[in-house]
Amino acid sequence: MKKDIHPKDYGYVVFKDLSNDYSFLTKSTAKSKETIKWEDGNEYPLIKLEISHTSHPFFTGKMKLVDTAGRVDKFKNRYKKHYETKTDTEKK
Repeated sequence: MKKDIHPKDYGYVVFKDLSNDYSFLTKSTAKSKETIKWEDGNEYPLIKLEISHTSHPFFTGKMKLVDTAGRVDKFKNRYKKHYETKTDTEKK
């Protein structure tokens, strides 16, 4: 194994799932400017997640549309002309 390739600055970090407000504390090298006060009274860096094991359909068994940035609408708007021309040619 190569020496000195793994980071040494592990620290406690809180990860928060924004879709269901689930948070968990773990060790990580991730850096953040935001902090949060945890259940033990200490302040830890906060990393915000759009999806975690508590909201991902694979782990929950539920299909749930997570559209935090309007991705579906962006897609429809981008290909709107394509769909309009396709339906116009089908009508003729």
